[in-house]
Amino acid sequence: MVKAAKKLNLPLYLFHQGTNYKAYEFLGAHPHKKGRAQGVMFRTWAPAASAVSVVGDFNEWEPTATPMKPISEDGVWEAFATGIKPFDNYKFCITTAKGEQLFKSDPYAFHAETRPGTASKYIDINGYSWGDNEWFEKKQGFNIYHSPVNIYEVHLGSWRRYEDGNSFDYNKMASELIPYVKDLGYTHIEIMPITEHPYDGSWGYQVTGYFAPTSRFGKPADFMSFVDQCHQAGIGVIMDWVPGHFPKDENGLYEFDGSSCYEYADPQKKEHDQWGTRIFDYGKNEVNSFLVSSAMFWIEKYHIDGIRVDAVASMLYLDYGREQWQWTPNINGGKENLEAVAFLQKLNSAVLTEHPSALMIAEESTSWPLVTKPPMVGGLGFNFKWNMGWMNDMLTYTSLDPIYRAYNHDKLTFSMFYAFSENFILPISHDEVVHGKCSLINKMPGEYEEKFAGMRVFLAYMMAHPGKKLLFMGQEFAQFNEWDYQTELDWSLFDFEKHEKMHDFVRAVNHFYLENACMWQIEDSWDGFKWISHDDHAQNIVSFRRIDEQGNEVVVLCNFCPVGREAYRIGVPDAAAYTEVLSTDDTAFGGTGISNGKVLVEDIEMHGFNQSIEFQVPPLSCLYFKPIAGKRMHKKAVEEKRAAGAAQKKEEKKKSSKKKRDEKSGLAVDEKTSESR
Repeated sequence: MVKAAKKLNLPLYLFHQGTNYKAYEFLGAHPHKKGRAQGVMFRTWAPAASAVSVVGDFNEWEPTATPMKPISEDGVWEAFATGIKPFDNYKFCITTAKGEQLFKSDPYAFHAETRPGTASKYIDINGYSWGDNEWFEKKQGFNIYHSPVNIYEVHLGSWRRYEDGNSFDYNKMASELIPYVKDLGYTHIEIMPITEHPYDGSWGYQVTGYFAPTSRFGKPADFMSFVDQCHQAGIGVIMDWVPGHFPKDENGLYEFDGSSCYEYADPQKKEHDQWGTRIFDYGKNEVNSFLVSSAMFWIEKYHIDGIRVDAVASMLYLDYGREQWQWTPNINGGKENLEAVAFLQKLNSAVLTEHPSALMIAEESTSWPLVTKPPMVGGLGFNFKWNMGWMNDMLTYTSLDPIYRAYNHDKLTFSMFYAFSENFILPISHDEVVHGKCSLINKMPGEYEEKFAGMRVFLAYMMAHPGKKLLFMGQEFAQFNEWDYQTELDWSLFDFEKHEKMHDFVRAVNHFYLENACMWQIEDSWDGFKWISHDDHAQNIVSFRRIDEQGNEVVVLCNFCPVGREAYRIGVPDAAAYTEVLSTDDTAFGGTGISNGKVLVEDIEMHGFNQSIEFQVPPLSCLYFKPIAGKRMHKKAVEEKRAAGAAQKKEEKKKSSKKKRDEKSGLAVDEKTSESR
């Protein structure tokens, strides 16, 4: 009977084959009609259980009231029950092979009790009326690689809170966060794990509900509305997702049926000791179906635009966080987890085949090759990777006292050796502003003014560097305190001019990025980035060009030294002049106001060009220039113009000196007259 059922039940068969990528439609709790009875069909996978039943509000939590029966030899159990209302609580009562009873949340539940409760809640999530058709029509045929991507990373529980200290719900968050992000010029919001989790202090990275948006902020329909409103405002939504490990909470996946069910049985593979979590067994087909279905679920049911896969390195390496004696090499004698590699390739192939416009982003911190290349050539199949190397180098460099930066200039330039090897996102994420690492503004050395100037030049350099962008909440207005998940951001800082002007600067540089294709259109080759000067380590200065497909360009100069340069020269492509289009030293952003305006091109060879420009460089500043087409002055005319300017300055200085002497002389006469009186 079981074998016959196996052949007839395609979802069940595919689940055990590891290729049911919509297992959430089969397992879990779903409305079902049996004969004339309308009720709910419950299914779960518990291969080592000796018995399973459903317990909940509808049957007084009696373990014997709603027994489940096995429908496959590989451990899928099923029961039909009536009298269940929306939002009723339920769990699975699992009797282990040893006779112990375990009360487990439904791994496929769509909703859950709010902590500290741990029960699953029955709900039919179908029926929401979406209003984001225009968003998805726009995404069709949209080339994300040659488009601007500027991400605002947010932890919903601590972005902003009500006066009583409670976090905003999904609806309030939509009304406040979306216009804020839109005004600042971000293209996407990235939400730290929205999946249900029991402990606030895990920030969502220890998940118990892989198919349930956390009930902390509202119901499933409320989260759908949040995403819908983002899309209608032109904002994409990316969510963090954690397929690398899960917590050992007794109601969760941990030893679900009394055995190593979802986790590895091998003691050298099953646990991350430093995190106190269990590791998914990627060699099990049913675990593959579970995880791929979870990723697919968020894209299909909640219209999520992208998934950032957390802690990919912990999945890829058998020796991750382990001493030599704590792991066993793979069949090839290496330290790679071949099962995890195969899973990630399957995951990305499945998602991107069905949803080509989805963003599959790897948070991968090592030099693993071909992360964003397709599996057919040996890649992992992601389409973007966080550039952790750039992040580490830049934060190390900018944290140094400027007198030491000259000896660490390679940290500023080394990223260009590999910038085109993957499709990168440049992240300044939550991990960099917590646990004693300091906020971004506090990483900057120097006195108060210098910290703000240093942060502005850092962000302007980041926006001009090849790669998509990500900034964690609070850094846009230079929050001094480290991020604390238990309190809202320090919004009171807007009462202080420097913080308000930093916010204005981030808005300005973000919109400049959006409006200038040369900043994002070509990021996979040297065609879009060309050094002008990368070796002026003595003065902590770099200069380069960003170029778009039509040949338009922006010349960028970054001065990471707190000393200005009166007459700094760089070679440039031929043009009539260059105009300064953005300066981090603008008074509108809290700078000193040194401005170059329009700078004429001169026939003076430099940096491999036949012509160059000379301008004033403020301390700790980044300048963006655009070329002005037209007839250029010849060298002789330029020299005459410069000589005339120098003569004019000399004459003005002479007049100023005479005026001071006259004033001093007049003061002396007045004093003498006063004495005589």
